[in-house]
Amino acid sequence: MILLHTLNIFRNLKYLRMTGKAAIERIKENAEVAKNTINELKNEMNVLNNEYNTILAQQLREENAQLLAAVEAAKNKLVQLELQKGIKQTPLPNQTILQSSVIEPPAPALSTATHTTPDSSAKPKKDKKPKPPKEKEAAAVELPVNIGRLDLRIGKVEAVQRHPDADALYVLKIDCGEGKPRTVCSGLVKYVPIDELRDRTVIVLCNLKPVKMRGITSEAMVMCASSDAGVEVLTPPSDSLPGDLVHCEGYTRQPDSIMNPKKKIFETVAPDLHTNNELQACYKNVPFNVAGKGFCTAKSLRNVPVK
Repeated sequence: MILLHTLNIFRNLKYLRMTGKAAIERIKENAEVAKNTINELKNEMNVLNNEYNTILAQQLREENAQLLAAVEAAKNKLVQLELQKGIKQTPLPNQTILQSSVIEPPAPALSTATHTTPDSSAKPKKDKKPKPPKEKEAAAVELPVNIGRLDLRIGKVEAVQRHPDADALYVLKIDCGEGKPRTVCSGLVKYVPIDELRDRTVIVLCNLKPVKMRGITSEAMVMCASSDAGVEVLTPPSDSLPGDLVHCEGYTRQPDSIMNPKKKIFETVAPDLHTNNELQACYKNVPFNVAGKGFCTAKSLRNVPVK
C-alpha cells in the first residue's frame, strides 16, 4: 500500500510539472499578443494624431488667409476715402501706395518788389543752379490675388511608388511638358489605389515653393476634390497633353514663377476652389478649362473643396 501511494504521488507531481509548463507557455503567448496589440494601438493613435494636426493646421491657414484678405480690403478702402478728401499718402519703406489724383498748386514765386542798392564791397554771390527734380521711382504694381496667380497645368504620371519613409505618401514622377518630370509627394495612399495613378493625366499646381517631405523634395501638388466622403484626383479633358495650361474665364493667367509663402497667395485663393453640381472644378463658380478642349472634373464629389 505504501509503495502504491508513493507511485501515485510521483504521478501527480509529474502531471503538475507538465501542467505548469503548459500554463507558463500560455502566459508567454498571451503576453506577446498583448504586446503586439499595444504596439498596434500606439501606431493607430500616432496616425490619428497626425491626421488631426494636418486638418487643424489647414483650417488655421484658411482662417488666417481670410482675415488677411479682410484687413487688406479695409486698408485699401480707408486709403481711397483719404485720397477722395485730398489727404496725401506717405509711403512706407518697401510698400506701394495709391497715388493721389489731387494736383498740388505750384509754390508762389518770391516777391521782387523790394530793391536794395548793392554794396560794392560785398562779394558777388554765385548763382545757384536749380537742382533737377528727383525722378520718382515707379511704384511696383501688385497683381490681384486670384486664380490667375496659380500656375495650373496638365501633367502625365510617368511613375509612382510608395515613399520609403512615409506610409501615407506616394512619390510620383509627373511630366508637365518641361523637358524633365517633376517629383511630387502626395498623401493619397489612403484614398487612391496606386494602380489608378499609373499613366494617369492630372492637374498639377506648379508654382508652390519646393519643400522636402521626409527627405524627398516635392516640386508641385496634384489637385483633388476632397471631402469627408473621400478624395478624388481631378480629371482633365480627355485630349489634354502634358504642359497644357489651365484657365479660368474672367481671370487673367499671370502666375508667379514661385509663390512667396509669406504672401499667402494660395491660402487666400484656396477657400474659393470647389466643385460645382456638374462635377466641374471651379474658382468662385467659374469652371477650370483647357483652351479648346473642355473642363476639368471630379469623378463623383459635388460641391466640395478642391485642394
